[in-house]
Amino acid sequence: MAKITMTVNGRQVSGTCDDRTLLVHFIRENLGLTGTHVGCDTTQCGACVVHIDGQSVKSCSILAAQAAGSSVTTIEGLASNGELHPVQAAFKTHHGLQCGFCTPGMVMAAVDMIRRHGSSLDEATVRTELEGNICRCTGYHNIVQAILAAAAETGGVRQAAE
Repeated sequence: MAKITMTVNGRQVSGTCDDRTLLVHFIRENLGLTGTHVGCDTTQCGACVVHIDGQSVKSCSILAAQAAGSSVTTIEGLASNGELHPVQAAFKTHHGLQCGFCTPGMVMAAVDMIRRHGSSLDEATVRTELEGNICRCTGYHNIVQAILAAAAETGGVRQAAE
C-alpha cells in the first residue's frame, strides 16, 4: 500500500491505495470527486483528463503514486465562488455538451489548450488537439465553438466562421 499526499483543487489531501491504483480511481474512490470520469482505462477517450502541475493529463494513464507531491486540478476545481470557469460557461452557452459524460475531460483539455496556445488558437488546432477526447453524442461543432468562444473571451482568439 502506498501513502499518497498531493494537493487537489487547492487542498492538501492524503490517502492510502494499492501501488497499482490509477490516479483516476484514487480521485474518484479515495477523494469522492466523481466529475473525473472513467471511460476506457486505456487513454483512448479523454473522459478522465485532469491537470497535474498545470498540464493536461489523462488520469487513467498515470498511477496515483506518480502524482504524489503534485498539484492536481479536477473539473470540480475550476469553478470559483459559485461562478463557472469561462470554459464551463462557454460549453453551457454554446451547447457544447449533450449527455455530459465526456464534458469534464473536454473542458479540462480545453483549459490547457487555451493556456498553451492563447491568441494563436484556431479551429484547426482545436480539432487536432481534441483527437484524444471522444464524444459519442455530438458532431464536435458546438464543442469547438465553445472552446474558441472561451479562448476569445480569455485570450483574444479569433473566432472561426460560423
